[in-house]
Amino acid sequence: MKVTSTSGAGSAGGAKAARPAAGQGSFALPSTGGGVEAAAAAARTAGVSAVGSLDALLALQDVGGPLERRKRAVGRAGRILDVLDEVKLALIDDELSPTSLDRLLRAIREERQGTDDPRLEGVLDEIETRAAVELAKLEQAKVAA
Repeated sequence: MKVTSTSGAGSAGGAKAARPAAGQGSFALPSTGGGVEAAAAAARTAGVSAVGSLDALLALQDVGGPLERRKRAVGRAGRILDVLDEVKLALIDDELSPTSLDRLLRAIREERQGTDDPRLEGVLDEIETRAAVELAKLEQAKVAA
């Protein structure tokens, strides 16, 4: 292969701005006396927009995308399922304690803050009701004893 040109990589052929012919276009300062003031106003505007865009980026980072929200929801659901497993085993062994039921109710309250799904709300309502019934049974048994 023979190299016939020594031009740089930039000469691959992008669109170039048209240059004015000699004498037709030249650099000129603005005729208004507000050149300095206009530059200062532009600098202030650029500073404000930079701060605004930074705030927007931080807000987007804080919210996270749908994948991040789903990941957090799965983590919270896993904690609820772990507590439910503990309660199930305690019920089977007849060793259910009010602290495990309180932990379950607390985990459900934390999950409610991050959900907007009506079906999930229904399931959480059922779990919360059942935990409250079991807690009432334990209190009645303690009073009777």
